[in-house]
Amino acid sequence: MHLSGSARIAPGGELEQGGVTASALAEQFGTPLFVYDEALIREQCRRFHRTLQATGLDYQVSYASKAFLCRALVRLMAEEHMGLDVVSGGELYTALSAGFDPGQIHLHGNNKLDAELRQALDAGVGCFVVDSLDEVARLNALAGEHGARARCLLRVTPGVEAHTHSFIQTGAEDSKFGLGLANGQATAGLHALLAAPHLEVLGIHFHIGSQIFGTEGTRAALARVLAWLAVLRAETGFAAQVLNVGGGFGIRYTAADQPQPLEDALTEIAGALRAGAAEHGLPLPQLWLEPGRAVVGEAGWTLYQVGTVKEIPGVRNYLSVDGGMSDHLRTALYDADYEVALANRMEDTPEGLYTVAGKLCESGDVVARDKPLPRPRPGDLLAVSCTGAYHYSMSSRYNQMPRPAVVFVRDGQAREVVRRETFEDLLRGQAD
Repeated sequence: MHLSGSARIAPGGELEQGGVTASALAEQFGTPLFVYDEALIREQCRRFHRTLQATGLDYQVSYASKAFLCRALVRLMAEEHMGLDVVSGGELYTALSAGFDPGQIHLHGNNKLDAELRQALDAGVGCFVVDSLDEVARLNALAGEHGARARCLLRVTPGVEAHTHSFIQTGAEDSKFGLGLANGQATAGLHALLAAPHLEVLGIHFHIGSQIFGTEGTRAALARVLAWLAVLRAETGFAAQVLNVGGGFGIRYTAADQPQPLEDALTEIAGALRAGAAEHGLPLPQLWLEPGRAVVGEAGWTLYQVGTVKEIPGVRNYLSVDGGMSDHLRTALYDADYEVALANRMEDTPEGLYTVAGKLCESGDVVARDKPLPRPRPGDLLAVSCTGAYHYSMSSRYNQMPRPAVVFVRDGQAREVVRRETFEDLLRGQAD
C-alpha cells in the first residue's frame, strides 16, 4: 500500500497516521472510522498557493465542498486562505455556521432553488455561478427584491470530453451543467446577463470533469472559451475579468493511476491562459480554480473491523467488514479501485487474494476486489487509503446504518470533528 503524508508503518508493523496508530484510533472512536491527515490537507492547499503565486497571475482557489464538508474543515480552509464552492443550501448553511466569510463563497448548481438564491443573497455570497437561461431571470428578479447587484459567472460547456468515467464528465455538449458554446446557448446566456440590471458579470466558468490526469482537456477548453470571448468582445465590448476553470485534478488511488504533478498542471494551465489571452488580444483575466479531491482525497483513510471471512474454493475469498456501500459508495457507483491493507499487520506477507465486502444487503456492496492480503482474522483492522473525497459526503443510512465518525489527526493527537451517529439519530425527525 502506498503511504502518503504522515502515514507510516510504526514499530510492530501497525499503520500510523498523524502520529496515531490505527488500533488507538479504533479503540477510542470505533469503526468504521474516517481518518484525515490534517497536515496533508494544509500542505495541499499551500501547494496551490505556492505554484499559482509563482505564475504571476491574479488568482483565487476555492475548495469544492462537495468532496467533503464539515465545520472543522471549513475553518481549516479559512486558515489556509481558500475560498469555498458550495452547491446547495445545506453546504452554504454549514459554511456560514462555521463563520466563513460569505464574500469568499461561490454558489453553484444546475437547479438552484429560489429559497437557495434568497439564502445566498441574504448572506452576501461573493459570486453566483449561473447555469441556465432560466436562472438569469430568476436571480435578476430576486437580486432586485434584495436591492442588490449580484456578482456572477456564466457556466459554459465547451464541448470538451475529459478522459475520465462518463458519470463525472461535465464539459461535453450533452451535460446537465452549463450552456453550450457550439449551440449558441452560452452566447444567449451572456447577452441575457449583460442586459440584467441587477447582475454584474465577472466572467466565465467551465469544468470538464473529475479525476483528470493531464491538462490537455483543460487547455483545449481554454482555447475554445477564449476564442469565443474574443468574438463576444468584438460584438459587445465585454471583457471577462475572471476565467474559472473548475477543478478535476486527479489523485493516486492505486499504482495504475499516474496523475500529473500538481505544480506542473497548474503551471501549464496558467501558461495556456496567458498565451491564449495574448493571442486573442484579450485583457488577462484572473484565474480561478475549484479543487476538491486534490485537496482532501489522499489525506483521508477509512478504518474497518474485519468480521466474517468466507473462502469459496475455486471461486473467490471474501473478507467482510463492519461498513460498506453506506460509507464507501464509489466502488459500486464507478467501479473505482482502491488499495487496502490490514492496518494492524502491515508487515505480514500476503497469502491470497481477498475481496473486501460490506455488510449491506446488496451483492454489489464491495469495497475492493481481489486484493493481496495476509490471511485475515476476525477482529483485524482493515485500512482503505484515499477515501478523503466523495466518501463521507456520499454516505447514506441504507439498512439504517449510522454514519461513521470523522477524526483529524496531527502531531500525535486525534480530534473528533464529526461524531458517530447513534440509533437515536436514525429516528430523529420521524413521527412517534
